[in-house]
Amino acid sequence: MGQSPAAAIPYAAYLRVYEPLAAFPEPERAHWARYAKRDRLPTAQDELRRALADLLPVPPVVVPVRESADAFVAEIDGVTCVCPWRTRLRGWQALSALSHSAGGAELDMPGTVLDAALPPVVRRQATADYEEWRERNPDARPWIRTALWHVPVRWFVLCADAEREFAKRESGEESDQQSLLRYRTPMVQARRRVARGLKVLREELEEGPLVEGLVDVGRWLEEFHPRSLVELDYGGLAHVIPEEQLAEDHSAADVAEGITALREGDAERAGEAYERLTDRWRAVRELQFAN
Repeated sequence: MGQSPAAAIPYAAYLRVYEPLAAFPEPERAHWARYAKRDRLPTAQDELRRALADLLPVPPVVVPVRESADAFVAEIDGVTCVCPWRTRLRGWQALSALSHSAGGAELDMPGTVLDAALPPVVRRQATADYEEWRERNPDARPWIRTALWHVPVRWFVLCADAEREFAKRESGEESDQQSLLRYRTPMVQARRRVARGLKVLREELEEGPLVEGLVDVGRWLEEFHPRSLVELDYGGLAHVIPEEQLAEDHSAADVAEGITALREGDAERAGEAYERLTDRWRAVRELQFAN
């Protein structure tokens, strides 16, 4: 008798970079070449379930003891590209961001709740381990960025509406998602759009979180091979956003229209595009408080 599919974990969206095998040094390149030939590869939902399982023991395992040897794989014009999970590194970075935010702002988590879920002694040890590791690996960076209960506006700057992929997936034992919404963009195009977007925003707006965030994303993209693929994936959000809303979601087009309107001096049209975007994502953020 087959097992029923595991419950979906709905709250994370992702920005990923897939690099060609040639970008990796040996012996890592050989590892990924063998890995890409596997019959079944794990999904983002698999990674999330493993991470949540680590939080169940007492004390919780907030960061994996060893780095993940898993990756996402994509074929681009016949070239195998991989996006390593680097779960341990991302766990350290997420813990650092959580500890330095005002009460865990991203998760809307009061300090007392954070201390109960992740005891201070556990966090301090993880921080010490990360600092020691960083001294040995100063140039390390993740291939994946994660956002909770939203997709950051700056991510959409990298994409074009023509690169949008939307598909309904049938529920079943082999399927983690009912629907999929993602954008896949060549690295060269993503970098070009970041540069163009920054030029307009700096000319028309004051320095602020949007400009700072886009600068940060641009610097991150420069770390990767120029023939890489950039993927913006709604991930688990596709589980909770109604399918008809996903089908009508053209956030990258709204962002592109807003930037174009700013460049042309049309503040009213830019405002309308921004309003559509903020209304859409306000409704998604509110889902985290739904029963």
